Amino acid sequence: MANPDPQTALFTTTQVRALDRAAIGDGIAGIELMERAARAALDALRRRWPQAGNLCVLCGPGNNGGDGFLLATLARAAGLQANVIALPGQPSGDAAIARERFLAEGGQMSSAAAAVPEADVYVDALFGSGLNRAPAGDAAILIAAVNAQAGPVLALDVPSGLDSDSGVAFEPCVRAAATVCFVGWKRGLFTANGPDQCGERSLATLDIPAHVYAHAEPDAMLLAPRALPPRPRDSHKGRYGHVLAIGGDLGAGGAVRMCGEAAARVGAGLVSVATREANVGPILAARPELMPHGVHVPRNLEPLMARATLLAIGPGLGQDDWGQGLWYAALDAGKPTVLDADGLNLLARHPRALPGRIVLTPHPGEAARLLEVTTAEVQADRFAAARKLAQKYRAVVVLKGAGSLIADPEGRVTVCPWGNPGMASGGMGDVLTGVIAGLLAQDLDTWDAACLGVGLHARAGDLAARAGERGLLASDLFPYLRALVNGRG
Repeated sequence: MANPDPQTALFTTTQVRALDRAAIGDGIAGIELMERAARAALDALRRRWPQAGNLCVLCGPGNNGGDGFLLATLARAAGLQANVIALPGQPSGDAAIARERFLAEGGQMSSAAAAVPEADVYVDALFGSGLNRAPAGDAAILIAAVNAQAGPVLALDVPSGLDSDSGVAFEPCVRAAATVCFVGWKRGLFTANGPDQCGERSLATLDIPAHVYAHAEPDAMLLAPRALPPRPRDSHKGRYGHVLAIGGDLGAGGAVRMCGEAAARVGAGLVSVATREANVGPILAARPELMPHGVHVPRNLEPLMARATLLAIGPGLGQDDWGQGLWYAALDAGKPTVLDADGLNLLARHPRALPGRIVLTPHPGEAARLLEVTTAEVQADRFAAARKLAQKYRAVVVLKGAGSLIADPEGRVTVCPWGNPGMASGGMGDVLTGVIAGLLAQDLDTWDAACLGVGLHARAGDLAARAGERGLLASDLFPYLRALVNGRG
C-alpha cells in the first residue's frame, strides 16, 4: 500500500521503529524527534486538563523516559510544577541528553523508592512500547501506586505494561485517561485490553514528512466511517436482494427475528425467516415486514433457498437434530452466507467445505473452538487468530470483541475503533449478522460488507449508548442503523 494515511494505518512496534529510523535517516535528529514528542504531549495535556498546574512525571531509563524528562522541562518553563520520579538505570544516547537537560535547567528528580505525591496529572513515561513482559520491581510498584491515585494519567506513546502489538495488558499496567501515540499508531492500542488502558487516544506524527511513510506497509488499518450511496429513483425491492435468515429454535425466536430486522434496516429488499413454527406468529406480530416460515425438516428449506439471494445462518439455531439438519442443507446450497453463533459451533464440531462467498462472525470463544485452541490463546494475539481463521476457512472473518477485527484470507486486517461495553448484551451478535447479510444482499462483496457492517453496528451502538451503556438492548440499534447506512449519523 503506497502512501498510507498515518491517521488510519496501524503498525507493529517493529514497523514504527523502522519509521523512526527512516525519519532520522531523512535528516531529523533523534533528540529533535524527542523534543517534538514532548511538545506534542504537553500540548495534549494542557488541552485536556487546562487547569492542571502540578504534574508528576514517571520516567524510565529508555527513550520513553527521555520524552518524559523533556516534557517536564517544557512544563517547568511554562510555569507548571513538574516532579519527576525516575526508575533506576543509566540512560544513554538521546535519553541521557534529555535527562541532563532537565537537571541542568534546575529540575529535580526522586528515586523510584519515593512516595508518589499528589498531582493534578500523572505522566507515564516509564516504558511506552519498549516492554513486552509484565513490569517488575520498582516499575511494578510505581505503576500500582499511580493507578491508586485520584489524578488522571497521560501515557506517552503506550501505557506502560500494555503490549503494543497484541493489546494484552500485563499485570500491573498503567490505566490512562489519555494516551498520546507517537509517529504511528501501534495496533495494540485498538483491541483486547488496549482501549480500556489507553483512554482517549491521539496520534502525533511529529511533523515527519509524508514521504517517510510513503512505502511503509501497515500491518492493519482502522475502519473509517462509511455509508451507502443514494439509490436511483427507479429502484424496486428486487434490486436489493433477498435475505433468508435461518435459526430460532424453540425459545430462541427473538435471535432470528432481530437478525432479519437488521438486514431490512440496512436496506435488503426482502427478508424471509426460516424458523420453528411456534415463532411465526410472534415474528409477524412484532415485525410484519419480515416473511417467516415454519420449517420442520431440511427439505422445507429448499423452496425458500431457491428464492433467496443469500443466507444468514446461526442466530438461535441450536445444535440439536433440527438445527444441524438445517445447517447442512443451507451450506450445501452454496449460496453467499453469513455464519454466526451455533452455525459456527457446528462448523467446529463438523468441519466441512464452505460456500465461496462467506463471512464468519465468531466471538473469541467460538474462534477458539474453530482453531482448536483456548480462548486465552485467541485473546493473546487477536491479529494472528483472525488471520489464521480467514486462511483456514478461506473466508472473511469478523473476530468480535473490544476492537473487532475483520480479516481476509490474503492477510488483510481492519480494526473497528468504535463500540462500547453496553453492547455486551444478548442479541448484539444476531443484529451484526443481519447487518452484514443485508449489505451482502445489496451486491457488496464479502470484505466490504463485513467492514461496513461492523462499522455501522458499532457506531449505532455508540449512538444508542448516549442514554447510558447499562441497559442497552440490541434492538435499540435499529433506528441508528437506518440513519447511518443513509449517511445521516
